[in-house]
Amino acid sequence: MSLVINTTTPEGIVLAADSRQTYRNLKGMARIGSDNALKLFQINSRIGVGITGLAFLEEDGVLKNLSKFIDEFKRGSKIEKLNVEEVAIKLHSLFNEKYHWKVQLDLATENIKKDLQIKGCELLKLEKNQFNITFSFKNPQGGLEEGVAGVDMIELLVAGYNKNGSHQVFGCYIPGEIQKRRDSNDKNNEYGSSWIGQGDVVSRIVLGFDGRISNVQYTKEAMGIKGETQIFEELKNLEYAIQWGTMTLQDGIDFCTLMIQTTSAMQRFSDGINADPGDMPGVGGPIDVAVITPNKGFVWINKKKLKFGSNEVELD
Repeated sequence: MSLVINTTTPEGIVLAADSRQTYRNLKGMARIGSDNALKLFQINSRIGVGITGLAFLEEDGVLKNLSKFIDEFKRGSKIEKLNVEEVAIKLHSLFNEKYHWKVQLDLATENIKKDLQIKGCELLKLEKNQFNITFSFKNPQGGLEEGVAGVDMIELLVAGYNKNGSHQVFGCYIPGEIQKRRDSNDKNNEYGSSWIGQGDVVSRIVLGFDGRISNVQYTKEAMGIKGETQIFEELKNLEYAIQWGTMTLQDGIDFCTLMIQTTSAMQRFSDGINADPGDMPGVGGPIDVAVITPNKGFVWINKKKLKFGSNEVELD
Protein backbone atom coordinates (compact mmCIF):
# COMPACT_ATOMS: atom_id res chain seq x y z
CA MET A 1 0.00 0.00 0.00
CA SER A 2 2.84 2.39 0.92
CA LEU A 3 2.83 5.94 2.25
CA VAL A 4 3.47 9.15 0.33
CA ILE A 5 3.57 12.40 2.28
CA ASN A 6 3.90 16.04 1.28
CA THR A 7 4.76 19.06 3.38
CA THR A 8 4.39 22.52 1.85
CA THR A 9 6.44 25.27 3.50
CA PRO A 10 7.18 28.92 2.61
CA GLU A 11 10.59 27.82 1.30
CA GLY A 12 9.32 25.02 -0.89
CA ILE A 13 7.54 21.69 -1.21
CA VAL A 14 8.67 18.31 0.12
CA LEU A 15 7.58 14.95 -1.31
CA ALA A 16 8.61 11.70 0.38
CA ALA A 17 7.71 8.04 -0.10
CA ASP A 18 8.69 4.61 1.15
CA SER A 19 9.68 1.81 -1.23
CA ARG A 20 7.51 -1.18 -0.31
CA GLN A 21 5.38 -2.88 -2.94
CA THR A 22 2.79 -5.48 -1.96
CA TYR A 23 0.46 -7.79 -3.85
CA ARG A 24 -2.09 -10.55 -3.32
CA ASN A 25 -1.17 -14.06 -4.40
CA LEU A 26 -3.51 -16.65 -5.92
CA LYS A 27 -4.79 -17.56 -2.46
CA GLY A 28 -5.71 -13.92 -1.80
CA MET A 29 -2.94 -13.49 0.79
CA ALA A 30 -1.11 -10.16 0.94
CA ARG A 31 2.64 -10.43 0.43
CA ILE A 32 5.61 -8.08 0.28
CA GLY A 33 6.83 -8.15 -3.30
CA SER A 34 9.66 -5.61 -3.11
CA ASP A 35 11.27 -2.98 -0.91
CA ASN A 36 12.76 -1.21 -3.91
CA ALA A 37 9.74 0.21 -5.74
CA LEU A 38 9.81 3.81 -6.93
CA LYS A 39 6.77 5.81 -5.75
CA LEU A 40 7.97 9.36 -6.50
CA PHE A 41 8.32 10.80 -9.99
CA GLN A 42 9.45 14.08 -11.49
CA ILE A 43 6.88 15.15 -14.09
CA ASN A 44 8.55 18.34 -15.31
CA SER A 45 10.99 20.86 -13.87
CA ARG A 46 8.34 22.25 -11.46
CA ILE A 47 6.04 19.34 -10.59
CA GLY A 48 6.32 15.95 -8.87
CA VAL A 49 3.88 13.13 -8.14
CA GLY A 50 3.70 10.35 -5.57
CA ILE A 51 1.61 7.22 -6.04
CA THR A 52 0.20 4.56 -3.70
CA GLY A 53 -2.37 1.79 -3.83
CA LEU A 54 -2.69 -0.65 -6.68
CA ALA A 55 0.79 -1.33 -8.06
CA PHE A 56 0.01 -3.07 -11.35
CA LEU A 57 -2.47 -2.66 -14.19
CA GLU A 58 -3.17 -5.02 -17.05
CA GLU A 59 -2.40 -3.81 -20.58
CA ASP A 60 -2.67 -6.10 -23.60
CA GLY A 61 -3.06 -9.08 -21.29
CA VAL A 62 0.14 -8.31 -19.35
CA LEU A 63 0.44 -6.86 -15.84
CA LYS A 64 2.56 -3.72 -15.88
CA ASN A 65 3.90 -1.55 -13.07
CA LEU A 66 2.18 1.83 -12.73
CA SER A 67 5.59 3.49 -13.07
CA LYS A 68 5.54 2.44 -16.73
CA PHE A 69 2.44 4.55 -17.38
CA ILE A 70 3.93 7.51 -15.47
CA ASP A 71 7.10 7.31 -17.56
CA GLU A 72 5.05 7.31 -20.77
CA PHE A 73 3.10 10.32 -19.55
CA LYS A 74 6.36 12.19 -18.78
CA ARG A 75 7.50 11.78 -22.37
CA GLY A 76 4.59 13.87 -23.67
CA SER A 77 5.60 16.67 -26.01
CA LYS A 78 3.98 19.50 -24.01
CA ILE A 79 4.67 18.19 -20.52
CA GLU A 80 6.90 21.14 -19.50
CA LYS A 81 4.13 23.66 -20.14
CA LEU A 82 1.61 21.97 -17.85
CA ASN A 83 0.59 23.50 -14.53
CA VAL A 84 -0.12 21.49 -11.37
CA GLU A 85 -3.88 21.18 -11.82
CA GLU A 86 -3.47 20.21 -15.47
CA VAL A 87 -1.10 17.39 -14.49
CA ALA A 88 -3.56 16.20 -11.84
CA ILE A 89 -6.48 16.18 -14.31
CA LYS A 90 -4.50 14.39 -17.03
CA LEU A 91 -3.11 11.71 -14.70
CA HIS A 92 -6.54 11.16 -13.16
CA SER A 93 -8.00 10.71 -16.64
CA LEU A 94 -5.15 8.40 -17.71
CA PHE A 95 -5.58 5.96 -14.84
CA ASN A 96 -9.37 6.11 -15.01
CA GLU A 97 -9.00 4.86 -18.57
CA LYS A 98 -6.33 2.24 -17.87
CA TYR A 99 -7.92 0.84 -14.70
CA HIS A 100 -11.17 -0.98 -15.52
CA TRP A 101 -12.45 -0.50 -11.99
CA LYS A 102 -16.13 -0.46 -12.95
CA VAL A 103 -15.81 -4.08 -14.06
CA GLN A 104 -14.10 -4.89 -10.76
CA LEU A 105 -16.92 -3.19 -8.87
CA ASP A 106 -19.46 -5.39 -10.67
CA LEU A 107 -17.46 -8.48 -9.70
CA ALA A 108 -17.31 -7.29 -6.09
CA THR A 109 -21.11 -7.05 -6.05
CA GLU A 110 -21.47 -10.69 -7.07
CA ASN A 111 -18.75 -11.79 -4.63
CA ILE A 112 -20.56 -10.12 -1.73
CA LYS A 113 -23.75 -12.02 -2.54
CA LYS A 114 -21.91 -15.36 -2.81
CA ASP A 115 -19.88 -14.78 0.35
CA LEU A 116 -22.94 -13.91 2.45
CA GLN A 117 -24.79 -16.93 1.11
CA ILE A 118 -21.89 -19.27 1.98
CA LYS A 119 -21.80 -17.85 5.53
CA GLY A 120 -25.53 -18.39 5.96
CA CYS A 121 -26.40 -14.70 6.04
CA GLU A 122 -29.54 -13.12 4.64
CA LEU A 123 -28.86 -10.17 2.34
CA LEU A 124 -31.31 -7.39 3.18
CA LYS A 125 -30.11 -4.51 1.01
CA LEU A 126 -27.36 -3.91 -1.52
CA GLU A 127 -26.69 -0.62 -3.30
CA LYS A 128 -24.03 -0.04 -5.91
CA ASN A 129 -22.98 3.58 -5.58
CA GLN A 130 -20.72 5.63 -7.84
CA PHE A 131 -17.46 4.40 -6.32
CA ASN A 132 -18.41 1.69 -3.80
CA ILE A 133 -21.04 -0.76 -2.58
CA THR A 134 -23.09 -0.50 0.62
CA PHE A 135 -25.03 -3.45 1.96
CA SER A 136 -26.85 -4.73 5.02
CA PHE A 137 -27.56 -8.30 6.07
CA LYS A 138 -28.82 -10.53 8.88
CA ASN A 139 -26.20 -12.90 10.28
CA PRO A 140 -27.02 -16.54 11.25
CA GLN A 141 -27.57 -15.43 14.86
CA GLY A 142 -30.23 -12.95 13.75
CA GLY A 143 -28.14 -9.84 14.26
CA LEU A 144 -28.23 -6.98 11.79
CA GLU A 145 -24.96 -5.83 10.24
CA GLU A 146 -23.85 -3.31 7.62
CA GLY A 147 -20.89 -3.23 5.28
CA VAL A 148 -19.10 -1.13 2.69
CA ALA A 149 -16.99 -2.63 -0.09
CA GLY A 150 -15.05 -1.32 -3.04
CA VAL A 151 -12.06 -2.03 -5.24
CA ASP A 152 -8.36 -1.44 -4.71
CA MET A 153 -7.63 2.23 -5.25
CA ILE A 154 -4.92 4.15 -7.05
CA GLU A 155 -4.01 7.34 -5.17
CA LEU A 156 -1.87 10.19 -6.48
CA LEU A 157 -0.41 13.24 -4.76
CA VAL A 158 0.49 15.90 -7.33
CA ALA A 159 2.51 18.88 -6.04
CA GLY A 160 4.53 21.71 -7.47
CA TYR A 161 4.72 25.24 -8.79
CA ASN A 162 2.82 26.79 -11.66
CA LYS A 163 4.45 28.90 -14.36
CA ASN A 164 3.32 32.07 -12.55
CA GLY A 165 5.11 31.04 -9.34
CA SER A 166 2.03 29.96 -7.37
CA HIS A 167 2.02 26.50 -5.78
CA GLN A 168 -0.67 23.82 -5.49
CA VAL A 169 -1.14 20.27 -4.22
CA PHE A 170 -3.86 17.90 -5.45
CA GLY A 171 -4.97 14.44 -4.35
CA CYS A 172 -6.31 12.17 -7.10
CA TYR A 173 -8.33 9.04 -6.37
CA ILE A 174 -9.19 6.29 -8.85
CA PRO A 175 -11.97 5.38 -8.46
CA GLY A 176 -12.90 8.75 -7.03
CA GLU A 177 -12.35 12.41 -7.65
CA ILE A 178 -9.66 15.10 -7.57
CA GLN A 179 -9.30 17.10 -4.35
CA LYS A 180 -7.36 20.31 -3.89
CA ARG A 181 -5.12 20.03 -0.82
CA ARG A 182 -3.02 23.22 -0.97
CA ASP A 183 -3.15 26.46 -2.93
CA SER A 184 -0.98 29.53 -2.41
CA ASN A 185 -3.92 31.67 -3.49
CA ASP A 186 -6.22 30.27 -0.78
CA LYS A 187 -5.77 32.10 2.51
CA ASN A 188 -4.97 29.74 5.41
CA ASN A 189 -4.50 26.83 2.97
CA GLU A 190 -1.07 27.76 1.61
CA TYR A 191 1.02 25.54 3.90
CA GLY A 192 0.56 22.19 5.60
CA SER A 193 0.93 18.46 5.16
CA SER A 194 -1.01 15.90 3.12
CA TRP A 195 -0.62 12.15 2.79
CA ILE A 196 -1.98 9.19 0.81
CA GLY A 197 -1.78 5.43 1.29
CA GLN A 198 -1.51 3.91 4.76
CA GLY A 199 -1.89 7.18 6.60
CA ASP A 200 -3.54 5.94 9.79
CA VAL A 201 -0.41 6.40 11.93
CA VAL A 202 0.23 9.90 10.58
CA SER A 203 -3.42 10.79 11.14
CA ARG A 204 -3.30 9.58 14.74
CA ILE A 205 -0.14 11.57 15.42
CA VAL A 206 -1.14 14.82 13.71
CA LEU A 207 -4.95 14.83 13.87
CA GLY A 208 -5.40 12.82 17.06
CA PHE A 209 -7.47 10.06 15.41
CA ASP A 210 -7.69 8.12 12.17
CA GLY A 211 -10.63 7.77 9.80
CA ARG A 212 -11.78 4.47 11.30
CA ILE A 213 -13.12 6.33 14.31
CA SER A 214 -16.40 6.65 12.40
CA ASN A 215 -16.77 2.83 12.64
CA VAL A 216 -16.78 2.90 16.45
CA GLN A 217 -20.31 2.50 17.79
CA TYR A 218 -20.01 5.42 20.22
CA THR A 219 -18.96 7.72 17.37
CA LYS A 220 -21.76 6.42 15.15
CA GLU A 221 -24.29 7.25 17.83
CA ALA A 222 -22.82 10.72 18.34
CA MET A 223 -22.94 11.36 14.58
CA GLY A 224 -26.56 10.26 14.55
CA ILE A 225 -27.37 12.90 17.16
CA LYS A 226 -25.13 15.80 16.14
CA GLY A 227 -24.35 14.96 12.54
CA GLU A 228 -21.09 13.83 10.97
CA THR A 229 -19.94 17.36 10.09
CA GLN A 230 -20.33 18.61 13.67
CA ILE A 231 -18.51 15.62 15.18
CA PHE A 232 -15.52 15.96 12.86
CA GLU A 233 -15.46 19.70 13.53
CA GLU A 234 -15.17 18.98 17.27
CA LEU A 235 -12.50 16.33 16.67
CA LYS A 236 -10.31 19.03 15.10
CA ASN A 237 -9.56 20.13 18.67
CA LEU A 238 -7.33 17.05 18.98
CA GLU A 239 -5.04 18.12 16.11
CA TYR A 240 -1.54 19.18 17.02
CA ALA A 241 -0.95 22.92 16.61
CA ILE A 242 1.90 22.76 14.10
CA GLN A 243 3.07 26.08 12.69
CA TRP A 244 3.46 24.99 9.08
CA GLY A 245 4.00 28.57 7.95
CA THR A 246 7.19 28.89 10.00
CA MET A 247 8.74 25.62 8.83
CA THR A 248 11.97 25.63 6.88
CA LEU A 249 12.48 23.24 3.99
CA GLN A 250 14.72 21.09 6.19
CA ASP A 251 11.96 20.96 8.82
CA GLY A 252 9.61 19.69 6.12
CA ILE A 253 12.07 16.97 5.11
CA ASP A 254 12.52 15.93 8.74
CA PHE A 255 8.76 15.80 9.33
CA CYS A 256 8.01 13.71 6.22
CA THR A 257 10.75 11.18 6.89
CA LEU A 258 9.79 10.92 10.57
CA MET A 259 6.19 10.07 9.66
CA ILE A 260 7.27 7.34 7.24
CA GLN A 261 9.77 5.87 9.70
CA THR A 262 7.21 5.93 12.53
CA THR A 263 4.56 4.26 10.35
CA SER A 264 6.98 1.51 9.35
CA ALA A 265 8.00 0.95 12.98
CA MET A 266 4.40 0.86 14.22
CA GLN A 267 3.45 -1.65 11.55
CA ARG A 268 6.31 -3.84 12.75
CA PHE A 269 4.80 -4.09 16.22
CA SER A 270 1.07 -4.04 15.43
CA ASP A 271 -1.40 -6.05 13.40
CA GLY A 272 -4.33 -3.78 12.68
CA ILE A 273 -6.58 -2.41 15.43
CA ASN A 274 -8.83 -4.22 17.91
CA ALA A 275 -11.92 -3.23 15.93
CA ASP A 276 -10.33 -4.45 12.67
CA PRO A 277 -7.50 -6.93 13.38
CA GLY A 278 -5.15 -8.15 10.67
CA ASP A 279 -3.25 -5.68 8.52
CA MET A 280 -0.45 -5.53 5.97
CA PRO A 281 2.92 -3.98 6.89
CA GLY A 282 2.88 -2.07 3.63
CA VAL A 283 5.36 0.70 4.52
CA GLY A 284 9.07 -0.07 4.44
CA GLY A 285 12.34 0.05 2.54
CA PRO A 286 14.41 3.15 1.70
CA ILE A 287 12.77 6.57 1.79
CA ASP A 288 12.92 8.65 -1.37
CA VAL A 289 12.76 12.42 -0.85
CA ALA A 290 12.44 15.28 -3.33
CA VAL A 291 11.99 19.02 -2.87
CA ILE A 292 10.52 21.59 -5.23
CA THR A 293 11.39 25.26 -4.89
CA PRO A 294 10.47 28.34 -6.96
CA ASN A 295 14.10 28.92 -7.97
CA LYS A 296 15.61 25.45 -8.32
CA GLY A 297 12.49 23.50 -9.29
CA PHE A 298 12.38 19.73 -8.68
CA VAL A 299 15.49 18.38 -6.91
CA TRP A 300 16.11 14.86 -5.58
CA ILE A 301 17.39 14.83 -1.99
CA ASN A 302 17.51 11.05 -1.75
CA LYS A 303 16.71 8.49 -4.43
CA LYS A 304 17.31 4.75 -4.67
CA LYS A 305 20.03 3.63 -7.06
CA LEU A 306 20.67 0.35 -8.81
CA LYS A 307 23.65 -1.31 -7.18
CA PHE A 308 25.85 -4.38 -7.23
CA GLY A 309 28.60 -4.61 -4.68
CA SER A 310 30.23 -1.19 -4.48
CA ASN A 311 28.84 -0.05 -7.85
CA GLU A 312 25.81 2.23 -7.96
CA VAL A 313 23.95 3.61 -10.96
CA GLU A 314 21.12 6.15 -11.17
CA LEU A 315 19.05 5.73 -14.33
CA ASP A 316 17.49 9.20 -14.43
